[in-house]
Amino acid sequence: MAAHEEFFAGIPKIQYVPDAGPGDVMCFKHYNPTEVLMGRTMEDWLRFSVCYWHSFCGTGADPFGFPTLLQRVWNEGTPMEAAKKRLRAAFEFFTKLGVKFYTFHDRDMSPEGATLEESNKNLDEITDLALQLQTQTGVKVLWVTCNLFAHPRYMNGAATNPDCHVLAYAGAQVKKGLDVAKKLGAENFVFWGGREGFHSILNTDVAAELKHMAGFFKMAARYKEKIGLKCQFLIEPKPKEPCRHQYDYDAMSVIGFLKHHGLERDFKLNIEPNHTTLAGHSYEHDIVVASAFGMLGSVDSNTGSPDLGWDTDQFPMDIRNTTLVMKTIVEQGGLQPGGLNFDAKVRRESTDLEDLFIAHIGAMDAFARGLRNAVHIIEDGLITGMVKERYSSFSHGLGQKVEDGSATLEEMEAFIKENGEPKTLYST
Repeated sequence: MAAHEEFFAGIPKIQYVPDAGPGDVMCFKHYNPTEVLMGRTMEDWLRFSVCYWHSFCGTGADPFGFPTLLQRVWNEGTPMEAAKKRLRAAFEFFTKLGVKFYTFHDRDMSPEGATLEESNKNLDEITDLALQLQTQTGVKVLWVTCNLFAHPRYMNGAATNPDCHVLAYAGAQVKKGLDVAKKLGAENFVFWGGREGFHSILNTDVAAELKHMAGFFKMAARYKEKIGLKCQFLIEPKPKEPCRHQYDYDAMSVIGFLKHHGLERDFKLNIEPNHTTLAGHSYEHDIVVASAFGMLGSVDSNTGSPDLGWDTDQFPMDIRNTTLVMKTIVEQGGLQPGGLNFDAKVRRESTDLEDLFIAHIGAMDAFARGLRNAVHIIEDGLITGMVKERYSSFSHGLGQKVEDGSATLEEMEAFIKENGEPKTLYST
């Protein structure tokens, strides 16, 4: 394959055209990467990333239908030939879209071999090309992750598998993944426990499985330090699918697990709002909770269909949602070294190559609008002032002692005897 082969012929680099008409869909109408808000460019606030698995490995299949996207030209040839075409197509897409980051699973990047050695050899060959393309384009790896859920060996989990032989294979795969992360300069490394959970509590030793998972993470942290890998470890919560119950249920579950096992210094969270809504929370809930604990590391920017109730990985287009997410991100000072990764896929009937661009453009514009809204809300100060006023009783007297942790129950009793019933609506 010639290095100059063009996969998206006729599609130029996407430009910012704020006065474009409603029928002009191949341009940004709101995302202006050089626009400065609160001292930082829009590009720097948003740190957009394209995910490799949906956009370039996705087939269009769903639980009820066969693949519809197999005609992609980058799927032609032997598995390794296709892997190289896919990578070149991806970097052409990143460059024309104007994003600076991408994410991938190890088994997205190159095919799995018959042995671990063969899989590693394939990965070495393809990541050599990835490194070359990164150098040519300036596009970086936002994060790497290992697919520890698709292969039949992981049917009962990876780090929580009841068979230590399987856990050892997962460890060997993560070791190579960390080596690849260092090789490509990844800014983060994500652990998604796709099958770390259970279907029946009757055949599950929950305490043992959680202990083994914590030990697995500690091994990864030690190896990261050993090889001098400078990146942020992230855990991505999800409450269900494919397991009936998954241990990383939501942000609070993960934070509690990390703190219980002394891992909070090594890990932060990669929040996927589609997963948050599957847990029964609002879209922004886990973003806010993770940030409140100083644990928000990155965001998989997608959405679901509440009327369906399963993980649909759609592109985010709701401006209310993007506004609340960006308000939290701006208030915590940004996501670096994390970003907004579009863990989203085009619909299975969206077979035109242009649809990949249109979907990402729409989502990037939605987040640009959310960012502008968030900055306006913060600079306006109205909501911030209302929240401050709501909790103003904790800024003095007994409230201040509660705030700093020095209050006692005896002081509470004395305060009520002196002041009586709280002055709320029901007592007036």
